[in-house]
Amino acid sequence: MNYFWEHNQFEFSKPENTRLLNKKITGSIIILGSASILLLLIEIRNGNLLHWLEPTRPVNANILIIEGWLPDRALELAKTEVQKKDYELIVPTGIQSAELDFCMIAMNGYLIFYPDQRYIFHKETGRHKIEVVARSKMKGEKYKSHFNFFVNDSIAGDYSADEIPRKYAVSWNRPLNELDSISVQFTNDYVDKYGDRNLYVSEMIIDNEIVIPYNFNSVFDPGSLGGKDRIINNYVSHPEIIRKKLIESGFDPSRIIAVTGKKTNINRTLAGAVAFRDWLKLSGYKAEGVNIVTMGIHARRTWLTYRKVLGRSVQTGIIALPNTETIEPDNQSFKSVFAEFMDLIYYHIILPFH
Repeated sequence: MNYFWEHNQFEFSKPENTRLLNKKITGSIIILGSASILLLLIEIRNGNLLHWLEPTRPVNANILIIEGWLPDRALELAKTEVQKKDYELIVPTGIQSAELDFCMIAMNGYLIFYPDQRYIFHKETGRHKIEVVARSKMKGEKYKSHFNFFVNDSIAGDYSADEIPRKYAVSWNRPLNELDSISVQFTNDYVDKYGDRNLYVSEMIIDNEIVIPYNFNSVFDPGSLGGKDRIINNYVSHPEIIRKKLIESGFDPSRIIAVTGKKTNINRTLAGAVAFRDWLKLSGYKAEGVNIVTMGIHARRTWLTYRKVLGRSVQTGIIALPNTETIEPDNQSFKSVFAEFMDLIYYHIILPFH
């Protein structure tokens, strides 16, 4: 009887022991997790994590990759790296981005549409409605983007756009075949430590049925009208834009290859790296070494991604440009640094499968 009593007592107490053990494990996980987060926050405050996320470790390379999402101010810094070393190839990389559904007007100037005759099939007189689809970059009354709406050479209206894409309409009381141009003049470019106020325009719409997208149908004339520095909008990806800007700066077109990955809303850094790897295989070009130019705290994730995707056979370096998006480039928030660190952990998880 004693044996059975002791045996049954052990069996009945086993679930309770398991619950206690689970509680201890859960408690340990919570303590370790809390301690890790606390240490992470301390590292962010001290700036150690920020500097770790922004490595610059170039290698001897014959190819320079420039990430296509870099803003113009960062691209100017990237040109210095291009000029410093005699790279055989300059390769802007990236994806077909949904961001290019809108034309970003980053400085005061005129976005000019020249309606092709294939769009203008109405010849009758009467009242016509002409709309532009536009938005601003940032929230808040202070950051609304003001623009004048021109039909031919006359102002037909003026508006202030917020961050939500909307249609802004004017009337035209003459035959549509007399339309020479439709223009949007951005007038209040502004930047402060919180960001850059830009205007975004996607398309013109005439009488609710004629849609004229900005791409391949417009030019941007910075500053006042004159045409000396006009930018023709005939691209489908950010890498193509970077290539055009480098060529306009005097670089040899034969040395600049734009490599564009498929459109995606997730893992965009990975998509750009995979597109470059696939192009490298198809082209048969020998990569003796690759340096990648990127910006700010995104650098370590970019470096990790390209090293994993290209493999050990290609020496891969990284060049982190300072953050040019704000007036105070070193003023990274806890939120942005923490989010980038979490993204880096996520990439460590997914990269082995690519």
